[in-house]
Amino acid sequence: MPKFVIEREFAGAGKWPKQELQAISQKACGVLQHMGPEIQWLQSFVTDDKIYCVYIARDEAAVRAHAQLGGFPADSIARVRAMIDPTTAEGDTVLEETDNP
Repeated sequence: MPKFVIEREFAGAGKWPKQELQAISQKACGVLQHMGPEIQWLQSFVTDDKIYCVYIARDEAAVRAHAQLGGFPADSIARVRAMIDPTTAEGDTVLEETDNP
């Protein structure tokens, strides 16, 4: 399945207490359980006013459905086309491509 990066605007997210981050995580997991295996949450990065989430999903519509069901913003959804890291600079490794049709 393809990988997506979702940008969610949450004012003050970087200052949320652990309990609030836990509550939103639990809500996301509950929606995922309801939706089944068509979508998986890999990880999220919390910044001052945004949360960037990485998901694997069958398509963008599944990501949007998750956001709608959970009451989460999905201000931007981008499909990952390739992943690179410092070893890519060495030229000895192949770029890791996600499911590109």
